[in-house]
Amino acid sequence: MKVFSKEQIYEGDKVTEERQKLPPSELMERAGLQIFNWMHMRMQGAQVPIHIFCGIGNNGGDGLVLARHLITHGYNVETYVVNCGNSRSKDFLISYDKVKEVTKKWPQLLKCESDFPEIHKDDIIVDAIFGIGLNRTIEDWIKALFHHFKDSEAFTLSVDIPSGLYTDKPVEDVNGVVKANYTLSFQSPKLVFFLPETADYTVQWEVIDIGIDREYLITTDTEVELISKNEILPMYTPRTKFSHKGDFGHGLIIGGSYGKIGAVQLATRSVLASGAGMATAYVPECGYLPLQTSLPEAMVLTDVNDKKITDINFDIVPSAIGIGVGTGTDTVTVQAYEAFLKNNKAPLVIDADAINMLSENKKLLKLVPENSILTPHLRELERLLGKWSSDFEKLEKASAFSSKHKVILVIKGAHTITVYGQKKFINVTGNPGMSTAGSGDVLTGIITGLLCQNHLPIEATLFGVYLHGRAGDLSVEEFGYQSLLAGNIIDYLGEAYIDLFKQPEQPQEEVESEDEA
Repeated sequence: MKVFSKEQIYEGDKVTEERQKLPPSELMERAGLQIFNWMHMRMQGAQVPIHIFCGIGNNGGDGLVLARHLITHGYNVETYVVNCGNSRSKDFLISYDKVKEVTKKWPQLLKCESDFPEIHKDDIIVDAIFGIGLNRTIEDWIKALFHHFKDSEAFTLSVDIPSGLYTDKPVEDVNGVVKANYTLSFQSPKLVFFLPETADYTVQWEVIDIGIDREYLITTDTEVELISKNEILPMYTPRTKFSHKGDFGHGLIIGGSYGKIGAVQLATRSVLASGAGMATAYVPECGYLPLQTSLPEAMVLTDVNDKKITDINFDIVPSAIGIGVGTGTDTVTVQAYEAFLKNNKAPLVIDADAINMLSENKKLLKLVPENSILTPHLRELERLLGKWSSDFEKLEKASAFSSKHKVILVIKGAHTITVYGQKKFINVTGNPGMSTAGSGDVLTGIITGLLCQNHLPIEATLFGVYLHGRAGDLSVEEFGYQSLLAGNIIDYLGEAYIDLFKQPEQPQEEVESEDEA
């Protein structure tokens, strides 16, 4: 699913009106009707008090269309116009006049705090005050209105985007944004629904189709895309009857130090569980016995040093290499890492301390091959990019870094974002239970294993991030958030693969019994 920018949304509206020969108010009618359909399907005429707060622009016009449909279907509706300026949009005025045609109870004008209506906990608030076009500071009395919403504890539904939230820049004042329980976003989700600083302003969101021109939606390139099962399934490569382990590559995991051999075990096991034909771990000598006993499916090569990596020297030809899990950043390890980068020819997944060594020794970045995949957590990312003032600046820095060094950057988090030049791919799988030691090592192994199977680097990254999150989602159903371990994610990789081909359950039709007949 594409995530359109504010400018692209406006362009889509314009193109739709031109190609479908629509009056401008028709898209407003469609939007309001679709919100009504969503509410009507769930409420079925229930007489819960509904408070609809409308701004004086097109977002407010959407709210007025909704109000009209709710009124004509007999719902208990109170409509308010939040008088936040002197310039009302033309389409807002059209919708306002149509509301006056169906009820004698005209929208109430709110001008200050003394106008605020009483709202009870069991009521419903519809927030249609500000849309994506907000470009000015919000008045204090309107911030007080938002606080009034919150204090009421009523269910709050936002139209398109929570009022006060921008699509392309950080929040200026946390008191100037509506906290929505649910947001109905027109045609596409907004990037801010997925960023740590702004995602909490809506608990849930859903996209509703308002009939934007299909050709425009299909042919318009966006900087941001959501990655879900529909995007991942075409990347799957089926196996043939006579295939053998040599067809699926040989993954090498380089890492470990005294006390951190577990990271290599998790990553190497993940290489195999994600589908690579063979896997080898390269570790200090202290890791030999633990790996040979805990993971008999893998081969083990060792450094001459007992406790840390000092000389990366192997006589195999790996299909892909994952490096950095548990290595530490000792001076001699950095030297071994530099020598390795100078001679390496295999595709690379760079994680953990291998990222930290790049951050501390920027000259090594010149040795990183194109299309290498870096998988930092946030602290590692900050060391690599420098500090940022907002999530938007973080993404800008990540894109600049990716473009400059021609690498793929995986920003791990609740919504892991893969940055590939100016493109950003937001993953939809995963859960808080995966916030556990070793989860990142598992991801490194999965992506390395997919590279071994001849997936392009960007494909291996997106596929790997998705599988990692989906396995976590499936495993959390058994273990719960608190007890989920990184190894459980590996155990469920097979289920994650199978899940790619599961169809949604269809509701069963009731069969009339003979007695009822």
